[in-house]
Amino acid sequence: MNIIKFLDEFTTDRLQQPMSSRREMFSQLGSISKKAAMLAVPFGLATAGNKAHAQDVGDVPAIFNLALTLEYLEAEFYMKALESPVLGSTGKAREIYEQISKHEDAHVAFLKQALGNGAIDKPTFDFTVGGNFDPFMQNTSTSMDTAYTQLLILAQAFEDTGVRAYKGQAANLIGQGELLTAALQIHSVEARHASEIRRLRGLEGWITGNTTGIPDLGVEAANDGVALVYEGEQNTNQGGVDVTTLGSSDPFSFESSTQAYDEPMDGQTASTIAGLFIVS
Repeated sequence: MNIIKFLDEFTTDRLQQPMSSRREMFSQLGSISKKAAMLAVPFGLATAGNKAHAQDVGDVPAIFNLALTLEYLEAEFYMKALESPVLGSTGKAREIYEQISKHEDAHVAFLKQALGNGAIDKPTFDFTVGGNFDPFMQNTSTSMDTAYTQLLILAQAFEDTGVRAYKGQAANLIGQGELLTAALQIHSVEARHASEIRRLRGLEGWITGNTTGIPDLGVEAANDGVALVYEGEQNTNQGGVDVTTLGSSDPFSFESSTQAYDEPMDGQTASTIAGLFIVS
């Protein structure tokens, strides 16, 4: 049964049931049926190009399956990039993509092991966004420069999404000990990936406000997706305090205040972004 059919049976009841203990949570991660875990995945992850309609991720298996879907996306993207002629056989970009690819494969393996039989199957991805992009230079009419630019833009969007998505789910893992630690460790690795990719594009390694650093892509769905990746990054309120009011006689600027923090992304937004690249 594919993910679309699973969603026909979707109910949110399971997401509302609290875990009675940490032991139960580990047990559920290891033994929850694949069908139940699949049903917990937000709607947007199963529909390419459609907005998510489910509420935010609510329980640990669903949180980890959201993370696994994003890791599947990144792992396949980097694998295809390395298999393509776009990166060449040597050079800094290839070296960075190779290292990131190893990390993403490791993240997939870790999450699958943690979820056990509850891990969702890898979706089918389309990185051309309906034939509008050609990051792997599969079409002979696509120039190397165009493909390389698209390859970097997609990597930047995926990594920045991953950073924010992990942070967005961290609050739902408070009290879960090792699982929270693991999620935050992956979050920090994704942040380093994002910084490296941004520098490859000639940008600073951090985000300033909600500036994307990505030009108009000429495709409405893609532009909307980019906007979602950076929506809310202009926030300067941290822990109930406007950071721009701090700094004594020399207050922090808007720029430095937004550069210092990654803003959390909710599960619905993350699934909507991923859904742009999911066929089934």
